[in-house]
Amino acid sequence: MDFYDKYILPKFLNCACGTKPINYQRDKIVPLAKGIVLDIGIGSGLNIPFYNKSNIDHLYGLDPSEELLKIAKPLAKKNELEIEFLQCGAEAIPLTDQSIDTVLITYTMCTIPDIKLSNSEIMRVLKPEGQLLFCEHGLAPDKNIAKWQRRINPIWRKIAGGCNLNRDIPKLITSSGFKISNMEEMYLPSTPKFAGYNYWGVAKK
Repeated sequence: MDFYDKYILPKFLNCACGTKPINYQRDKIVPLAKGIVLDIGIGSGLNIPFYNKSNIDHLYGLDPSEELLKIAKPLAKKNELEIEFLQCGAEAIPLTDQSIDTVLITYTMCTIPDIKLSNSEIMRVLKPEGQLLFCEHGLAPDKNIAKWQRRINPIWRKIAGGCNLNRDIPKLITSSGFKISNMEEMYLPSTPKFAGYNYWGVAKK
């Protein structure tokens, strides 16, 4: 791991993913989590303040970054939220089959290297009646914006920890076998359009 990845990137991601428009989106989806919850890509813990603690039986926070988890752990303590942290990627979730009521994934599908494998893992650990809550940025519907996303993506991916601007979020979810029961989408205000097209909603098995 080089200097940028260890010391600069975690702070950059914490700042970029914690803007006011993004936090407004988190507040729409995170409080819906209930039961035994798995937060995929918990990162620096930006979802932590938005949980409805009275609905949580147990909370796992998964992320491969040791540096980001170092930021998340004191934040969990400050918010009096007990979290069992799992330092690993989402392509091999160290949990048993059908053990999770809610999987929450926010601003993470853009970054996971093998997103198809990770989504199949999410499907595996979810209970039959479980829910996938998602809030992600991705491919814009406007051709001109999508064109710029494709142009910028190779550089963006290098400076933003592997983040991809133009992943087709609904297709990634449904191609893994999920059925989207509710979804909304829009450009986030005060956000560059190439990085600001947002999808959020609920998917079930």
